[in-house]
Amino acid sequence: MAHLLSTTCSLDVSSSNKLHFKSINQCSTPIPTSFNMGISFSPLKKLSLQSKRSAKYVIRASAVSMSQEARTQNDSGSQQTTDGASTRKKVMVIGGDGYCGWATALHLSNKGYEVAIVDNLIRRLFDDQLGLDSLTPISSIHNRIRRWKSLTGKDIQLFVGDICEFEFLAEAFKSFEPDAVVHFGEQRSAPYSMIDRSRAIYTQHNNVIGTLNVLFAIKEFREECHLVKLGTMGEYGTPNIDIEEGYITITHNGRTDTLPYPKQASSFYHLSKVHDSHNIAFTCKAWGIRATDLNQGVVYGVRTDETAMHEELVNRLDYDGVFGTALNRFCVQAAVGHPLTVYGKGGQTRGYLDIRDTVQCVEIAIANPAKPGEFRVFNQFTEQFSVNELAALVTKAGEKLGLEVKAISVPNPRVEAEEHYYNAKHTKLIELGLQPHLLSDSLLDSLLNFAVQYKDRVDTKQIMPSVSWKKIGAKPKTVAA
Repeated sequence: MAHLLSTTCSLDVSSSNKLHFKSINQCSTPIPTSFNMGISFSPLKKLSLQSKRSAKYVIRASAVSMSQEARTQNDSGSQQTTDGASTRKKVMVIGGDGYCGWATALHLSNKGYEVAIVDNLIRRLFDDQLGLDSLTPISSIHNRIRRWKSLTGKDIQLFVGDICEFEFLAEAFKSFEPDAVVHFGEQRSAPYSMIDRSRAIYTQHNNVIGTLNVLFAIKEFREECHLVKLGTMGEYGTPNIDIEEGYITITHNGRTDTLPYPKQASSFYHLSKVHDSHNIAFTCKAWGIRATDLNQGVVYGVRTDETAMHEELVNRLDYDGVFGTALNRFCVQAAVGHPLTVYGKGGQTRGYLDIRDTVQCVEIAIANPAKPGEFRVFNQFTEQFSVNELAALVTKAGEKLGLEVKAISVPNPRVEAEEHYYNAKHTKLIELGLQPHLLSDSLLDSLLNFAVQYKDRVDTKQIMPSVSWKKIGAKPKTVAA
């Protein structure tokens, strides 16, 4: 029997071209968009629009929990009860329709965990607003889950709603009762957060308030639940000293202490992640919450064992200047004969990892939970590259496949050091058993061939950067320049 969990919100369609979701307590979350009455809300189970004089519309959106049936069990997702019986560990994946979230949800389900996805599906709307599209055609979340069930016999529950609405999140928690929460449910693009004022505000409101709601839900409904939160290496910036894993021991005026590593965020998005880290650390200390912050590097790749099982399970792959990450973008550019876009001098160095390692790291964190009151920080990447090094690797791999590849320097739209020292530690996940997929010639060949396979879907107008840190606007933009 499917469970229906209701939450109430309203849409405020005004001349200022902003979309507002309001809860029953009238706390609004601005979503910058010019609202088109033709937008389909079909993923929501129940929808009613009631016109009001002020041009407001009430949407009653139900969170849908798919039916639970007999499932195939795997030891890695099991845990022992007090009477010695074996049960399946429940993992809630917030943001499970996204790039990292979808791959993670399938991986955990395949490993025997009982999985529920919580998502408001807003990432798909961002593409519509900005005129973007994934390189790969991606199925609806409902079709994805149905296909997974038909292939594996495993259910993934689905709750469609906004975690910034605490009533919705509370009902999802009470219904599913997670043992661990994997939190990917944030606006994850630095360029998106720098488009204009409204998107900067949306990013910080969505990310910080959503995370606070998750923390309060754990405190109120599931105190033993382990929070696995996706952070970012971007919180650290590019200091002229080694980057430690979350904490640094310093001696000052003859006294020594271990303190959180200094933060030097470089966008409104990265700042939201810093605020998250501080809030999580505080609640671990004050409430005894157990949490692992995965400060992830730049992710590349698209295939995991699970997403490769069927075309309806294929993950999204972004190549545009707003959501696309460096290596993915370079491979798509090479596939269509576009010069590789190196920002500025190209000396920007970051940590990188294969998406197969993203899902592996999350699984390792869940299997080895933090202690009550502990706020752990793992730096989640496997290798470090500069932008120039990535461009050289893609150029070499492309030429082997008969592609004519060249790199060009384009004006850097960001405010960042283009040549700097960078040495970040990343040993804790390795010590817990991470077996990295390092960037090899064969992997680059695979990624380039994948890009070539879908190159007819590439819109070359979306390749060049269109968002400037210094020219951030006040007025909402609804389409890419």
